[in-house]
Amino acid sequence: MPVTLPSKSDAPAERERFFGAAKLIAALTLLSRVGGLLRDMVLSRSFGASAVTDAFWLAFMVPNLFRRLFGEGALSAALVPVFSEIHERQGPEQASSLLANVLGWAGLGLTGLCVLIQAGLLLTAWLAPGDATRQLLLGYTVLMMPFMVTVCLLALGSAALQCVGHFAYPAAAPILLNLCIIGGTVLVASHWDQDADQLRVVALSVLAAGVGQLVGLGWLLRRHNLSIRPRLWPIHPGLRRMVTLFLPMLLPLGVLQLNALLDKLIARLLTALPADPTLSLGGLELSKPLAVGTVTWLSYGERLYQFPLGVLAIALATAVFPLFSRYAARGDTEGLRDSINRALRLAVFEGLPSGVGLLLLAGPLSLAIFGGGEFSASDAAATAHVVRFYGLGMWAFCAQQILLRAFYAQKDTTTPLKIACVLVVLNFGLNLLLVWVPFVRHGAFGLSSSITAAVNVILLSWILRRRLGRLGLRSLLTGVGRTVLASIAMGAAMVGVLTLLPHLGLGRPVPMVAGGFCVGVAVFAATAWLLRSPELAELLGPLARRKAS
Repeated sequence: MPVTLPSKSDAPAERERFFGAAKLIAALTLLSRVGGLLRDMVLSRSFGASAVTDAFWLAFMVPNLFRRLFGEGALSAALVPVFSEIHERQGPEQASSLLANVLGWAGLGLTGLCVLIQAGLLLTAWLAPGDATRQLLLGYTVLMMPFMVTVCLLALGSAALQCVGHFAYPAAAPILLNLCIIGGTVLVASHWDQDADQLRVVALSVLAAGVGQLVGLGWLLRRHNLSIRPRLWPIHPGLRRMVTLFLPMLLPLGVLQLNALLDKLIARLLTALPADPTLSLGGLELSKPLAVGTVTWLSYGERLYQFPLGVLAIALATAVFPLFSRYAARGDTEGLRDSINRALRLAVFEGLPSGVGLLLLAGPLSLAIFGGGEFSASDAAATAHVVRFYGLGMWAFCAQQILLRAFYAQKDTTTPLKIACVLVVLNFGLNLLLVWVPFVRHGAFGLSSSITAAVNVILLSWILRRRLGRLGLRSLLTGVGRTVLASIAMGAAMVGVLTLLPHLGLGRPVPMVAGGFCVGVAVFAATAWLLRSPELAELLGPLARRKAS
């Protein structure tokens, strides 16, 4: 039965509801990311940075790559606009029927892919086992591959919940994963003597978390009258439309994740080089650029820069994606332009000061969170080196999340695909070039990702403006200008505090992080308030918006 679309008079209230959901997602994501940091604190202190941990983190990236490409990436991005349109125009029953079809075929395809990958890994381990580190890498990957199936189905069900206005569980589900890994490490893995055996227990705890997350998802889907029974036949017409969107989305939405995996593969290969000079260029001997432990440093460095990215920008992008899709389905170009403008201003308002904070606090932050136990001060310094280069691109990492969803809401997958193909090659080339620069070294992976993200934002913004017309460039530049000034004031205040604290006997990592963070946030907020930045009122809630207006 057709459903009457909301009138334009209802649009402001609807827009506020979806932008307001970003705050709920951010709060729950904050709890999840704090749990992730606690998890990494336990792992870093228990196992340090070694060839064994390099193998574990590289293996853990494989199912997570598929999660980001399929579950949280292309599959979810293809589901949201189609599900939203069917829910708007045909009603909840048809939307539920589509979800059952998607879960059925996705579950079948992902299970088949998982079995094929595991068979290939076992065959490789039999025919070409390699050294002990290679054997560990293959073994850990085989153990954790089924997590790909459970986490991708979780992401699909979560996307459907977000389309009907439920945002809490999708943002909170990773908390269970963190608790399982911490419990597996502390309660079970400690009964084994070797790090390799203990990390096998950690890998199994990942699988247990995946099953538990699906159980909670099924209960919530039933509460919202959405089907939890996967169905293969008959094929819903919306599924065919999803397939046409899905394949071209794989690379552009996953470009950052693909780059992250390529980073670790390159790091793994370069750390395996002999210690003697390995390359001669024009008579210049180039020594081994990376040390053992680089993959672990990159993993922990990514955790730190993804903390504000997930809590702020991805929470915002997740909340507004269904809204973009609704406007696109109605043909409301004006509403879509206004929402994109507003989301971009908020993304930069969140990303720019986050990057400044990472640049200045990377050292004490890495020591405070990961330092201690088996993780040495030099390991923490190496991690901080990576974080600083990621900090340079935080504004771009945040903005590209909004821009990509603006394209996908319009069911345009070709344009981001073409750009992403070029960017993957650019990122790969920059990695291979910058890793030999003495003052960059393993920081090349963060620097190349930042450059790639900036280029992506510039190209996507230019194309989007040509397509939709004026995106409110004046208000966008004005908002970004205010954010830049507030970030400069914030950085100056943080430098002063970080210089002063050691003279007061407070030069330890925790006081440095706490003092720098509190002063930085206070100065940024005060400067934004003096400049009358509307984005500050957006984040503080309805009362602040009324006062600002």
